[in-house]
Amino acid sequence: MSNSSVAPVAILASFSGSGGVERMLVHLLHGLTALDVPVELLTLRTTSPFLAALPASIPQISLGTAHSLLAIPALARYLRQRRPRLLLAAKERAGRSAVSARALAGVNTPIALRLGTHLSAALAGRSAWQRWLRTAPLPWLYRPLEAIVAVSAGVKDDVATLARFDPERIHIIRNPTIPPDIEQQAQAPCLHPWCQERTMPLIVAAGRLERQKDFATLITAIAQLRRQQRCRLLIAGEGSERKALEQQIASLGLSDVVQLPGFFPNLYPYLARAELFVLSSAWEGAPNVLVEALALGTPVVATDCPSGPHEILAAGRWGPLVPVGDASALARAMAQTLARPLPATQLRAAVSEYTQERSTQCYLALFNQLIAQGRG
Repeated sequence: MSNSSVAPVAILASFSGSGGVERMLVHLLHGLTALDVPVELLTLRTTSPFLAALPASIPQISLGTAHSLLAIPALARYLRQRRPRLLLAAKERAGRSAVSARALAGVNTPIALRLGTHLSAALAGRSAWQRWLRTAPLPWLYRPLEAIVAVSAGVKDDVATLARFDPERIHIIRNPTIPPDIEQQAQAPCLHPWCQERTMPLIVAAGRLERQKDFATLITAIAQLRRQQRCRLLIAGEGSERKALEQQIASLGLSDVVQLPGFFPNLYPYLARAELFVLSSAWEGAPNVLVEALALGTPVVATDCPSGPHEILAAGRWGPLVPVGDASALARAMAQTLARPLPATQLRAAVSEYTQERSTQCYLALFNQLIAQGRG
């Protein structure tokens, strides 16, 4: 599978924001292009700033709707007409639509679904009835899939349990998080004045300003850390909790040392110039930004949330893991790491599995396996 004379691999995705999934897809598509794999990108929403970073050679085919269920007829037509060798659905709702569209089209295109969220943890705050409504259909919805790609062992175990899906058909493939030019991108100008004024340690966090990322606990921890030492915190990202977080910052008297500068299209210069990166999430799948910080040699602290940080940090070998929601433990871990950071060379080596090249090769091996099975 290495030239345009063969049918394409189709990737179904919604580019609806500036999160880790969109960034991961950009890296995967660049990796497949570098390997001369014919790919067609089927899009639902197209409002992400990452769309501009996609390889120009990859066709982008809009399915004409932003809703995955409404896209089923158009997707079925595509499958009948183009007969792709394989369809990769990048998110769960896209996977559900892919299964329905294949049945409607009457074709046998293999379908792989990539899952990047620990669903049990994401639903932990819901009522028992809400959790049941969300998880009860999973065995029926997932059964037709040829494979599931899990971004971490925690996600694999979770989906195997919830969906009663054969673990042998769940493949752990690390996200293609680290592009080959990450060091060059990190050399770009860092425009925020705190990157220039190195009068105190700079701590960086990043992600959507939503409940999942639990930046409220991080801000409380910064207030505690400031009693011991001077430091500043930048939280890069946008989301619905901006106002609440700004009010918390003001109420704690941190407005001069904690800022929410918004989304950075290129976060690498900020990660590279930080003394510390902190992940305070309540749950994850496999947090890309934690890997990116390590790849740039930046010390890290993370919550031991399900799932991802425990695996990435080797149970705390490459950075402290603290309980979710524990601001005091987070403050202590930040202080310890600032005082005794690990060498950058060790941190970079810890995430070698997450390079664009290595991850793309794993995806391609799975694609070839599923295509060969389909022929049989």
